[in-house]
Amino acid sequence: MNESDISRIIEMAWEDRTPFDAIEAQFGMKEQAVKQLMKDNLKSSSYKLWRKRVQGRSTKHLAKRSFSIGRHKSHDQNKF
Repeated sequence: MNESDISRIIEMAWEDRTPFDAIEAQFGMKEQAVKQLMKDNLKSSSYKLWRKRVQGRSTKHLAKRSFSIGRHKSHDQNKF
């Protein structure tokens, strides 16, 4: 895996509304592999902070989501 892919996976994993399933669909990495990649590529404190945030978060797991659309669009968006 090249550095650009690793960077993109880390970026997607940090995003609260990007589910692990989306990372798997795009890069073929299951949740456990993403966690290991994060652990290997982040500082220990950053990894622990990320794990604390992600653990149990419904938006990171499609099966736990209560909504079908992933992004909120403000009524003000695109008015300018």
